[in-house]
Amino acid sequence: MMKKHKVVLTVFLIAAVVLAAAPVPAQEKAADNMQIVLEKARADKKLLVAGNMQLTEAEGKVFWPVYERYQDELFLLRARTLKLLDDYADSYEKLTNEMAKKLLDEYMTIETLRLKLHQAYLPKFRKALPDKKVARYYQIENKVQAALMYEFARKIPLAKTDG
Repeated sequence: MMKKHKVVLTVFLIAAVVLAAAPVPAQEKAADNMQIVLEKARADKKLLVAGNMQLTEAEGKVFWPVYERYQDELFLLRARTLKLLDDYADSYEKLTNEMAKKLLDEYMTIETLRLKLHQAYLPKFRKALPDKKVARYYQIENKVQAALMYEFARKIPLAKTDG
């Protein structure tokens, strides 16, 4: 039971760290701090995965390189999501139908790309691990994604309408 709570807490900490890594004004010190935060978030997530995957040494040798490539691509999607959120925040007070359409289309593109990424890496993970462990890994990724989406949903106000 304690381990379950530790996993949940770790997922929320990762979410908080990733959210704290939102774009900041372009200053050299802020850029350095952002890099540190991002590296910490990636390391914490890797520890979460390592602590929950129960990999053998042989499995780990094949899994971790695939994991790293997957995380690099996933990071690009998360960066794109943060850009979308910045665009929404910038247009929130003056949101037009045209801007709402553009933002919604970008959101759908990101979600489509996320699904394609999951699908593209599934055979790679299956080459590295038995299906039960692949399922476990995808569950961990889904929990991290759900924690991030929860934080986004909690902090992002609904779009204003005319009525």
